[in-house]
Amino acid sequence: MLRSPMSADPTILARLRRHHLFPQRDDLDRLWELALPVVVVQLGMMLLGVVPIVMVGHVSAAHLAAAALGNLYFVWLGLLAWGALMALDPLVAQAHGAGDREAVARAVQRGLVLALGLSLATAPFFLPARPVLDLLRQPADVVPLAADYVMVAVPGILPFFVFLVLRQSLQAMGRMRAIVLTILAVNLLNVVLGWTLVFGHLGCPSLGAVGAGLTVTVSRFALALGLLTLAWRDLQPLLRPRRPGILDRRSLAGTLRLGLPIGLQMQLEYGVFGVVGLLMGWLGTVPMAAHEIALTIASVTFMVPQGIGGAAAVLVGQAVGGGNASRARRSAAAALGLGAGFMLLTAIVLVSLPGPLARLFTRDAAVVAVTVALLPIAGVFQVFDGIQVVSIGVLRGVGDTRSPMVLNIVGFWLLGMPISALLGFRLGGGAVGLWWGLLVGLVVVAVSLLLRVRWRMRRALVRLQIEGPPTAG
Repeated sequence: MLRSPMSADPTILARLRRHHLFPQRDDLDRLWELALPVVVVQLGMMLLGVVPIVMVGHVSAAHLAAAALGNLYFVWLGLLAWGALMALDPLVAQAHGAGDREAVARAVQRGLVLALGLSLATAPFFLPARPVLDLLRQPADVVPLAADYVMVAVPGILPFFVFLVLRQSLQAMGRMRAIVLTILAVNLLNVVLGWTLVFGHLGCPSLGAVGAGLTVTVSRFALALGLLTLAWRDLQPLLRPRRPGILDRRSLAGTLRLGLPIGLQMQLEYGVFGVVGLLMGWLGTVPMAAHEIALTIASVTFMVPQGIGGAAAVLVGQAVGGGNASRARRSAAAALGLGAGFMLLTAIVLVSLPGPLARLFTRDAAVVAVTVALLPIAGVFQVFDGIQVVSIGVLRGVGDTRSPMVLNIVGFWLLGMPISALLGFRLGGGAVGLWWGLLVGLVVVAVSLLLRVRWRMRRALVRLQIEGPPTAG
């Protein structure tokens, strides 16, 4: 009878049990119970952006490239603030695990204060979109549409940040029902809006890429209002009354010190793919459109391990807050195994079916041909992508937010980006060469993060403390 390598070597099992790393049945049950709705939410969030882009792809290659470029510009600039608000993951999860209801309420209210401040600080950076894109030598037929996309997306910044605060806080407490219902309802709205504004139905003109931007903006308002309404029973005790200390500068600064590295890490990682997208623009509209399609497909599958990583951040954080280090370690091990296993399956799909997947997005034969060449490369890095994002979630759960940022700088920017440029331009590899460089950077980041998780889980796991004077604010 065949046995797995682990079952064949009892010393491995003994070592895992000795270090409290071998997941038990209840660890897997808790992970699955939380990860499934988190994955649904992650996929729903992705679809809110993907669906309008899919629709635009059936207008023209120029409109597809413009929506992709405008979305890239908008998301990249907003990621620093977005990540800063994800400091709520460990803060709320650890406070909830410790049974500290007041600390949970203070964290949520502080998050809303930061959402307002970060929205005001971020908005001006979106205004010079057109000159910036011209400076970056993007295709002349794409830049005006992309700039218009950015402009119509600006009003959605504040409601989206408010939604993030509410979502991360509820998720950190394991309250997922209202988030899932909100995401499902807004996705239906998103489809109707996209069909109406992108193609021009129900008396509206066909707006193409600009219609996709308007669709995203309206959907972001709906996210905030919908979640606030559906989760009001859980949110009301956290939002009323105003807690003392929420405006304390030391506590706000502590939250930002925890969250800004998350934002920088997200910005660095997204930025690598964004820079490659800009380099694709130097190669022409077709490679740029193909890059966006391949990246969108890979990003959809990426939402599953990202959701597992989000669940890992919650479960590890709650265990740390509750003083249960062994449960934190077992939750980390379970999440890593599940995330890597799923991405292995998706890698097989991407390598096996590049043509049918590409044709879901466009009928342009030239764009399909380049996309088919890129998707097998995306399949290769799927497993490493799963490892790195789950590892980041585990580290976030214990409050280690700086290591992923540093490792992203080394792996993606100091190694992967130069290799991409070398293969893509100096050695004539074009779009395929640019993507092979991304793969090298991802492998380095994933392995380094996995080693960091291993080291961190062997150390003492203690609850984060960022509070300033209790009477401040």
